[in-house]
Amino acid sequence: MRSRSGPTRRSFLGAAAAAALPPACVIPRGGGAAPSSQVPPDRRAGRPAPDLDALLAQMTLDEKIGQMTQADKTAIGDGRDVHGLCLGSLLSGGDSLPVPNSPQTWAEMTDRFQTQALSTRLGIPLIYGVDAVHGDGDVRGAVLFPHNIGLGATRDPELVQRAARVTARETAGSGARWAFAPCVAVARDERWGRTYESFGESPELVEVLGAAAVRGLQDAGDAGAVLACAKHFVGDGGTAGGKDQGDTRAGEAELRRVHLPGYRSAVKAGVGSVMVSYSSWNGVPMHGNRHLVTEVLKGELGFTGFVVSDWAAIDKMSPDYTADIERAVNAGVDMIMVPIRYREFVARLKALVAAGRVSPARIDDAVRRILRQKARFKLWERPFADRALTAAVGSAEHRAVARQAVRQSLVLLKNDRATLPLRPGVRVHLCGFRADDLGVQCGGWSVGWRGHKGTFTTGTTVRQALEQALGSARLTFSTDGAGAASADVVVAVVGEDPYAEGSGDRAKLELSPSDRALIASAKQSGKPLVVVLIAGRPLILGDVLSDASAVVVAWLPGTEGAGVADVLSGAARPTGKLPCSWPRSMAQIPVNVGDASYDPLFPYGFGLSW
Repeated sequence: MRSRSGPTRRSFLGAAAAAALPPACVIPRGGGAAPSSQVPPDRRAGRPAPDLDALLAQMTLDEKIGQMTQADKTAIGDGRDVHGLCLGSLLSGGDSLPVPNSPQTWAEMTDRFQTQALSTRLGIPLIYGVDAVHGDGDVRGAVLFPHNIGLGATRDPELVQRAARVTARETAGSGARWAFAPCVAVARDERWGRTYESFGESPELVEVLGAAAVRGLQDAGDAGAVLACAKHFVGDGGTAGGKDQGDTRAGEAELRRVHLPGYRSAVKAGVGSVMVSYSSWNGVPMHGNRHLVTEVLKGELGFTGFVVSDWAAIDKMSPDYTADIERAVNAGVDMIMVPIRYREFVARLKALVAAGRVSPARIDDAVRRILRQKARFKLWERPFADRALTAAVGSAEHRAVARQAVRQSLVLLKNDRATLPLRPGVRVHLCGFRADDLGVQCGGWSVGWRGHKGTFTTGTTVRQALEQALGSARLTFSTDGAGAASADVVVAVVGEDPYAEGSGDRAKLELSPSDRALIASAKQSGKPLVVVLIAGRPLILGDVLSDASAVVVAWLPGTEGAGVADVLSGAARPTGKLPCSWPRSMAQIPVNVGDASYDPLFPYGFGLSW
């Protein structure tokens, strides 16, 4: 899912249509509605889910369209439109966070919005969605795991399932019951800014680990389970040139062979929602592709959950917003993420039904699918945040799972003369600002859409972890390599700054000049040099490979830098294997296992140990 700050909503409706904007959810005569600030007593503690067919039969068109509408927390303000429009879902986009940001304020916020939903005539509970793509990344203090590319290097579906289970429990503790995860894209071009959200370049790897993540999110126990969302359907990892929101140019046989298996396995694992991709397939926007969304996903694969659009994605199909709504809904998109223009969307979809351009049967199918998942995840029985789960966010138990994931994700590319593990008693000089920057470790989707440099949440940096592992007397630190000559071994940490999506698309994947200068400075010490790479994808190593005695890929490890120190210090052996081929140069990109001419610097599956 994409999130961004945007301008204040402006209406594209004509004067007559603008006048038709619904002031409130229309209630049949005599139906009545509780005041928006009050929940009827029989709904406060939860209640059994109703018979969904009977519930659907009671619903007005306004109430049905409300269920199909998802607005952003910031645009919704005090939440009165949740009641007034009978909205079925809210989300927090990547930068749409409460202030102050804590698990407790999240739980209080989502409960307030849920109160608005339960106070409507039918009291259908709200489902709140967040981008919990490597832990509950919106919440300050939550545990952040390695991004998917690091989990792909573990080759361990049981570990991925455990990580997803922790993510589910922390997400549910914030009151959100829907994680926009896992991303089951098959990343085929390292230039793509979402490469780190993919488990790897192999359909088989994505197929196995994607299903494990679905099971972890959705099978975390009744109180801790959250709705999973396989994304982004389909082919987003195969766009020409690795361009985000670009065009996947491939025949249907290739699309099915490379990009569909992750969805097939996710459906078999019981995934309850699927998000459509911004990208196109041979020029046709995915949000308007009825063949793939309805015929293939829902028909052929037997998907019984609901399909959701990406952030304001239907707007991008054409300049005609009404036609975009018509096309997306008729293509099979059941819930529309309209973070800002939600009132306009409601009015236009209602007009499309009145004009016969969207059938009542299509509306009923969409709403039935949404209600089925709300019942499945017991939103009627437990509509509010479980405060026991809230209190467990960021717990030592959860951090231990993340630390294990970091250990298993590291890939050792080179280790001349047994430089690693660091020998007992060895004096180490650690250098590079990235060694002591939690934000760089975590990358994008970390308490903010694109992430941040610096300390913005709770965690352990590589520097802090090495001090704990080696003792402060054996470790010195500099940002530029100064003082390296006095040590026995130099460890330089280099890599990428945080980014997300389109801002992460890069035409060149070389290390920055400052990182190259750092390595040159460290090399001048004449001591064995260990290079640790913190990045969301392979970077062109060039002379770094020959300059260094050892090279370790740490990917984007998240909040638990102790897992990196465990491997460097020898407390754990490196077991990670490359989830993607490592290119020799930019001229070789894209390079993927199975190519007719395949000669990468390091092949898919490579990884040393000791």
